[in-house]
Amino acid sequence: MAGLPDFVRKAERGILPYNGSLSRWIVHVILKFIMTERKEGPILKEKSRGDLTMDKTNVILHERITIGISACTMGSPVRYNAKGWDLTAGLGREKSDFKWVPVCPETMSGLGVPRDPIHLSGGTGKEVWSGLAIIKNRGGQDVTEDVKFGTLSCLETLERAKATAFIYMDGSPTCGVYRTSLKKQKRGNPPGIFGTLLLDREYFLIPASDLQSPIRWWDWRRRLLAFHWFRSLPLESKNSLYEAWYKLKFLCQELDEPWAREMGRRLADLGKQVTAEDIAAIRGEILEVLRRPSTTAKITQMLWKNYSFYRKAKGKTVDGINSPDFRRNVTTIAKELTLMERTAFEEGVFFASSPVLYREKRRMPKPVLPTTESPAEEGAEEDQSPEEQA
Repeated sequence: MAGLPDFVRKAERGILPYNGSLSRWIVHVILKFIMTERKEGPILKEKSRGDLTMDKTNVILHERITIGISACTMGSPVRYNAKGWDLTAGLGREKSDFKWVPVCPETMSGLGVPRDPIHLSGGTGKEVWSGLAIIKNRGGQDVTEDVKFGTLSCLETLERAKATAFIYMDGSPTCGVYRTSLKKQKRGNPPGIFGTLLLDREYFLIPASDLQSPIRWWDWRRRLLAFHWFRSLPLESKNSLYEAWYKLKFLCQELDEPWAREMGRRLADLGKQVTAEDIAAIRGEILEVLRRPSTTAKITQMLWKNYSFYRKAKGKTVDGINSPDFRRNVTTIAKELTLMERTAFEEGVFFASSPVLYREKRRMPKPVLPTTESPAEEGAEEDQSPEEQA
């Protein structure tokens, strides 16, 4: 193969010395390079699947996503005691990247502020809708019909606004999803009456408490953008499905690697003609995985993999990105993620951890020739030790 370095030719002929595990690892990587060259041509060539060429760039959204939110968590003093918290304040300028629709089922019920607190009696919020449970206030008064009216009014508002996601106040008998009581030792009867409708309509649900954690919010944000894009993406063929999967697969591998590997095999085995039912089922599975939070360890690992790919693609480093074993708090990690995300975007490098980004058109940089590899492909062995890779 013309143009290969001398040490690669030596490795191909088997004359590179094997001195320890590190040498075995080096040879393993070199031989992989050789096999890739023979099988697919130069490794910087666009990889194709049949007549489909993969676009190795991030998806960019220019329209703001609409997010519904429990009004009391956006600073509105609508709780029963006329209080509220603005949990969105910590988002800073990023808050303006979204449209917000604050709603409160209890105030829309006409119960007013301040009011007696309410609770589910006899079952869950789902059972309220089926008539098996009711809602009472502290004085024992049945306010079920009022709260139903307020809940449906809020749902209608979200639908009119075309909201994709909802940030809920867990512990609320209306907005709660996994708790309907704020008492530490009690979960109440989840989900709440409004939470039930949000689950039934398959909104992308975010707990309000996670707005206070920079890394958790970063994780929710990137998955929400991917969820919103993929849910509304027209999919009519195997090629369009596989092309969309290529954008999302590295994030899905981070969230659930065994499932993602199996999904990749399923897509590869699909026939040329794919039914609408097959596409709907696959779309539903992928959307469900995108709802799942990642972990700090996985996020940090993927940050380093993306950074390693960036260094190889651009031949330079980024000040402020630390190695995975460097001890720092989650706020610092979140800053590194945002920095790497922005830097990769501005220089045309595919940032696989956040495959879908939002940018206003006026903030778009001048076009940059994108790199043609992807971090999870070119650096598949980077997370292993030399001994593991040998």
